[in-house]
Amino acid sequence: MESSRRYGQYTMNQESTTTRVMEKPPFDRSISQDSLDELSMEDYWIELENIKKSSENRQEDQEVVVVKEPDEGELEEEWLKEAGLSNLFGESAGDPQESMVFLSTLTRTQAAAVQKRVETVSQTLRKKNKQYQIPDVRDIFAQQRESKETAPDDTESQSLRTNENKYQGRDEQASNLVGEEKLIPPEETPAPETDINLEVSFAEQALNQKEGSKEKIQKSKGDDATLPSFRLPKDKTGTTRIGDLAPQDMKKVCHLALIELTALYDVLGIELKQQKAVKIKTRDSGLFCIPLTVLLEQDQRKVLGTRIPLIFQKLISRIEEGGLETEGLLRIPGAAIRIKNLCQELEAKFYEGTFNWESVKQHDAASLLKLFIRELPQPLLSVEYLKAFQAVQNLPTKKQQLQALNLLVILLPDANRDTLKALLEFLQRVIDNKEKNKMTVMNVAMVMAPNLFMCHALGLKSSEQREFVMAAGTANTMHLLIKYQKLLWTIPKFIVNQVRKQNTENHKKDKRAMKKLLKKMAYDRDKYEKQDKSTNDADVPQGVIRVQAPHLSKVSMAIQLTEELKASDVLARFLSQESGVSQTLKKGEVFLYEIGGNIGERCLDDDTYMKDLYQLNPNAEWVIKSKPL
Repeated sequence: MESSRRYGQYTMNQESTTTRVMEKPPFDRSISQDSLDELSMEDYWIELENIKKSSENRQEDQEVVVVKEPDEGELEEEWLKEAGLSNLFGESAGDPQESMVFLSTLTRTQAAAVQKRVETVSQTLRKKNKQYQIPDVRDIFAQQRESKETAPDDTESQSLRTNENKYQGRDEQASNLVGEEKLIPPEETPAPETDINLEVSFAEQALNQKEGSKEKIQKSKGDDATLPSFRLPKDKTGTTRIGDLAPQDMKKVCHLALIELTALYDVLGIELKQQKAVKIKTRDSGLFCIPLTVLLEQDQRKVLGTRIPLIFQKLISRIEEGGLETEGLLRIPGAAIRIKNLCQELEAKFYEGTFNWESVKQHDAASLLKLFIRELPQPLLSVEYLKAFQAVQNLPTKKQQLQALNLLVILLPDANRDTLKALLEFLQRVIDNKEKNKMTVMNVAMVMAPNLFMCHALGLKSSEQREFVMAAGTANTMHLLIKYQKLLWTIPKFIVNQVRKQNTENHKKDKRAMKKLLKKMAYDRDKYEKQDKSTNDADVPQGVIRVQAPHLSKVSMAIQLTEELKASDVLARFLSQESGVSQTLKKGEVFLYEIGGNIGERCLDDDTYMKDLYQLNPNAEWVIKSKPL
């Protein structure tokens, strides 16, 4: 009988896996035009072999996550729920008005993605003869078009409208430089820097490129021109990062990110299949093989507000204590038997504070860090989106791969995203010492890719050719995650603008409902409108904003808006005050926030030009405060 072994959280066949690890697929130049030779893949195959040896010494009975393949229509139904559109079907389907505002803010590609899923769910429900009302998709989108046509065109809506032509020429130039990249480009070649357009929907960019640049794309596929290096563009209204928005707005961002990601994959003809982990019993205490959320709940009882597992933090700090200049750091494994013993000792003594960290060698700490990632009951990149992360390698251009990764990072659960960020920041610090440790971004990507992606990659029964492509593709994705982490943790401006538009439309709807209610209750409507006007206009001269710091100072500051005034200038003025709490505060402890108007709450980056933002959100309040834990 053929024996099986558990790698991390998935059961896989030992014999076939060993064959694939020991006899790595031959390199085939036809796979890619990029110069990635067999030697540069060596680290990947050696890491797989090390993982195999490590697993042989971990005999504990680990839980296996069962991944459920959804039935027909279930996938789309789940997708609509995740996108915040569950009231388009089911018992509440009779009144889809709640989703009309949301649908009215979608781009044509986003609307097409929603329509496609609604049609599938409708057909499935009709087949199953469900009793509740099934809306006709044409009715839903007819209402959406109607609401767009009849919507009054006020100045606030105009200020939120995205100028889709602004970047189009620049995008087309960039697309000429971007070839079909499946593998990692050589690092020695200096690459031209190109702004990545965050103002226009990614799917719309892909569609415009597809419709208008077919000849150019075909030329670029055969072109060996140097691939561009992407950077964040300067945005006068400020860059929005994950963590800058209030929870209610972040929820809307996630709904839009899922729709946008699906629309992008639809336009490019790539299948996007979400998976679902069946709930199973996992250990509810310990360090290894524990769900991230359970581990964090456990850790937060020790350290209030911690967002990254304590063992994860400690392993990274232990590696750094040994010096990041050590040659072969992350690549050279610790002794397998010693790693097994350290795991058992950590489980028993970590929380008691009696574990002797001095006994942990640097390479052992690195092996334990990778083991922690592999043995999470669900992948760090999440069961739901792991396949979507793997599919990134199939997108035609580097730019589109980055766009998809940006949306996927937004979609990760908070615990997964925060832990991934801590990992990538650490990996960048390792790479910063590449002259001494010989670990370039390419080397680190090769070593780390199997630890993040291996669960499904090793489970594939595929040809050696496909196995090589999968290995190279996941290493490429790992490379992009490390190199562009700042860009990937940014919320695209077009999505923030869609959230602003939703909030504006919801405010209008609420105002109409309030007026109706007041009329019913026989109140003086004019009186209400005057009050409403006075609260909006406030007693502030034109071109001046009033900045408050209610928790720090009793006095508010009136600040004259100029073309050059930035958020950092406002903060500097507050911190330079000679009295009060502000005297003891330092830069980085407090931040300027935009609150209300067309946004719930948004932490401003230092380079935000206040006049430009004021024009985008004239009804906002401006508050200085510290970031919540």
